[in-house]
Amino acid sequence: MSENTKSATKARLYDAFAASGKALASGKRLELLDLLAQGERTVDALAKAAGLNLTTASAHLQTLKQAGFVSTRRDGVRIHYRLAGDDVAQLFALLRKVADRHQAAVPAARDAYLGQDTTGEMSREELRARVAAGDIVVLDVRPAEEYLAGHIPGALSIPVQELAERINELPEDTEIVVYCRGEYCVLAYDAVRLLTDRGRRAIRLNDGMLEWRLSELPVDAAELT
Repeated sequence: MSENTKSATKARLYDAFAASGKALASGKRLELLDLLAQGERTVDALAKAAGLNLTTASAHLQTLKQAGFVSTRRDGVRIHYRLAGDDVAQLFALLRKVADRHQAAVPAARDAYLGQDTTGEMSREELRARVAAGDIVVLDVRPAEEYLAGHIPGALSIPVQELAERINELPEDTEIVVYCRGEYCVLAYDAVRLLTDRGRRAIRLNDGMLEWRLSELPVDAAELT
């Protein structure tokens, strides 16, 4: 193989790598990956959750599909999307971590979105130990369909928008550990603020369901009780 041929084939290889990067070069596409990391969803559900119209959501999903990041299945007239593999979830999680460490704009944007955190947090390892000891309540504040798709074993489900009305379903004398989609999910922050304002002892899991799954910890998928 000549040097010119080697150079051309190398360029094609790196262009192929770059195509994946281009597919990730949209905040809304990353948000769609975040949602799909919680479980399979229809285009309609993804559009609603991401605040997009159907046309725009479909275009973003097609870009992700062309890059090989998502796959589909058809159920009648409905098309369901899911991540193409756990490696896509790992890439998404790593991208966020790297950006947080090296992109100067991220920390300020993160803090503006999540708000001031004056409460404690708990690691996955400590959570598992406390669950085994039976001295905490684990609360999942994601939407119900995400809980059904997979949740931490033993976790209760109260979506954050229902928490104020359903707070009496939680014991008053037990510490509550709240989690949601992942490390950068605002739902857990909002839930802890609400619970502490109502006099409950509440802290966050320091990440969420995305990281729990990627750590290959047990996951339950069951009907709401």
